[in-house]
Amino acid sequence: MKRTRLFLAMTVALCLSPHGYSQEAVDLQMISKIKLEGFENSQISETMSYLTDVHGPRLTNSPNYWAASQWCVDKLTEWGLTNAQLESWGVFGRGWAVERFTIVATAPQFMSIIAYPKAWTPGTNGMVTGAPVLVEIKSEEDMEKYRGKLAGAIIMAGEPREAETHFEADARRYSEEELAKLLAAPAPGERESWVERRAEFRSRRALQEKLIKFFREEGVAVVLEPSEREHGTIRVHRGGSHKTGAEAGVPALTVAVEHYARIARLLEKNIPVQLEINIQTKFFEDDSLGYNVIAEIPGVDKKLKNEIVMLGGHLDSWHSGTGATDNAAGCAVALEAVRILKAVDAKPRRTIRIALWGGEEQGLLGSHGYVKNHFGDRATMALKPDHANFSAYFNLDNGTGKIRGIYLQGNDAVRPIFEAYFKPFHDLGAATVTIRNTGGTDHLAFDAVGLPGFQFIQDPIDYGTRTHHTNMDVFDHIQKGDLMQAAVIMASFVYHTAMREEKLPRKPLPEPQRENLATNGQ
Repeated sequence: MKRTRLFLAMTVALCLSPHGYSQEAVDLQMISKIKLEGFENSQISETMSYLTDVHGPRLTNSPNYWAASQWCVDKLTEWGLTNAQLESWGVFGRGWAVERFTIVATAPQFMSIIAYPKAWTPGTNGMVTGAPVLVEIKSEEDMEKYRGKLAGAIIMAGEPREAETHFEADARRYSEEELAKLLAAPAPGERESWVERRAEFRSRRALQEKLIKFFREEGVAVVLEPSEREHGTIRVHRGGSHKTGAEAGVPALTVAVEHYARIARLLEKNIPVQLEINIQTKFFEDDSLGYNVIAEIPGVDKKLKNEIVMLGGHLDSWHSGTGATDNAAGCAVALEAVRILKAVDAKPRRTIRIALWGGEEQGLLGSHGYVKNHFGDRATMALKPDHANFSAYFNLDNGTGKIRGIYLQGNDAVRPIFEAYFKPFHDLGAATVTIRNTGGTDHLAFDAVGLPGFQFIQDPIDYGTRTHHTNMDVFDHIQKGDLMQAAVIMASFVYHTAMREEKLPRKPLPEPQRENLATNGQ
């Protein structure tokens, strides 16, 4: 009887405790405040519009990136955060922007062509006119076939392909079956497959660098390449180097696959095609440093206020759209999360620090530089004092979709903690806690030095099919309700992590890594 009464007493105490759902403390009253503020007084649409319509696109070190960064600093200060500033993470190189460009066909009849300059390519120094030349270069050996034959030419350096008709919707949400599959641990050997993909990426990039050098040496006037997407959607990256003092590349455009294919078919029929191309770009070299946006909600606990919980996303984008889903969405969610916490007068025990990263699209440069400056060097694993004071970093960078769960990044010890954090949000579709890793974004910088860094699982929507790195990455493809949900969940995760008795548990320290593990959209 004594044991029965003791068991019943413990059960009642657990149900009435602030833990609510599990042994991990979850403050349901604070979550109610966060939900009310985030759903009734959301400012996320206005934030998104300023980051995209007003200040997008935000290529690293471009004038738009500087303007967006300063706007974020001003807004964070207005909301009451402290130490809002631009903080240099190290040397990046030069900025770049398009001032004007046109490309049209004048023969066999007039056609306006959908295309965008590749980043960090020079301008054409006026109008270039002429007939395009199809070249087929898949290896270094192929270059020799064209040596001495391309001076002044407009070349089409990519195999034309047919546009695919999409019989399924571009946008989708995760099904329960897909989430269940994601929940399962990866099979042994999956990492090896990822390593192979990374090696293939590097091989393609090395060939691209050699092609740029070859075209420059041959005196090519303009390079045209087909887009990787259909339906007038153009996926465009870089065509030159952002490094200060790098040799100039060749003016380069990524062309809509349908228009590129039409020109190629005309040339195959020996029907003359005439193009007019004018590209005006500008490099910015006054400040070669790269910068992140940083601000804080100071901790109030005398013993814990020097410990840090971080959240964020990358502020930079590519340049053909306005960088809405990649990654103004993640930045707007992080900004809204700290705005909510200030609005509900949260008093975190630990300091909460927001970071909006620069240089992510060039290889997670801003986050890696920040981690190296503050916490440790992944190349040597020499750690700084604040490494011991760090609790967690939460990242959002997979488009506009709502949060469906989180990747544990191989950290089993945080599973019960995050499961408890998610329980108040099961009715909002967020519940999946998977041991799996995910790559390609800024949480990896923290993970690389043994710090808990996490990326949320998001519904894909049309991120991979329509908006990622394309001219369609604009405000109109944002799902407002999804971002509101994400901001509320991120605010709750950050708050509860800042309120715990202990920092989040860590994995064992990794071995030194002397290479960049990011293969992000080059």
